Amino acid sequence: MSFTSIVRKEAAPYWQGSLRHPFIVQLQAGTLPEEIFRYYLIQDHYYLRHFRKLHQIVADHCQDQELKALMTLSATGLKDGEMIVREQFFEALKITAAEVRATPIAPTTDHYVAHMYRQLFADNPAIAAAGLYPCAWLYGDIGMALSQQPASPNPYYQRWIETYTMAELQDEIQMMGTVLNRLYAASSAEDQVKMVQAFVRSSQLEYHFWEMAYRKEQWLRGDEYDE
Repeated sequence: MSFTSIVRKEAAPYWQGSLRHPFIVQLQAGTLPEEIFRYYLIQDHYYLRHFRKLHQIVADHCQDQELKALMTLSATGLKDGEMIVREQFFEALKITAAEVRATPIAPTTDHYVAHMYRQLFADNPAIAAAGLYPCAWLYGDIGMALSQQPASPNPYYQRWIETYTMAELQDEIQMMGTVLNRLYAASSAEDQVKMVQAFVRSSQLEYHFWEMAYRKEQWLRGDEYDE
């Protein structure tokens, strides 16, 4: 089986769960409370800065020219596309730099970013790329699924949905899948396992990311069980 076939089967509960999660359901319906969307945007701001940096790091360490080109393309696309849209959301919703600084990075956000950085220590760019892949693929699938439903009455939420329906993103997702399938086939059995594990863990954390935002997840204070 190909890498993409294996991981889609392994990660299916998190894919299906994401489409059913109240964050996504209410975003499409226009009923998601704005404070939850704000919290998501602030956490995602931190995530995307590192996500872009990770793509560039992987590109810099790639010997495979196809993977190198795609990682570079993704890094550039994030800077010129998704991150600009996020800045527009910040401006429209009046999310200030002070608010961002005052909002702690949530445990799930911290965990997800740390997980992706850990894949760099596998010293195999294919494993690191496998850990990065679920974000674009899942968001692309969510965008396409929601685009088949009535538009969200909230213009900000509809803009979010439309960001992930663009043909350029869908093409990039397909190209990355093709490259990862080739690299998986050429990898050792041990590295194949690591590629799948990296992808599935990222998929789990994508699902947790919706929950983190929806619950406005906070760090425990340490005094929860004080008398």
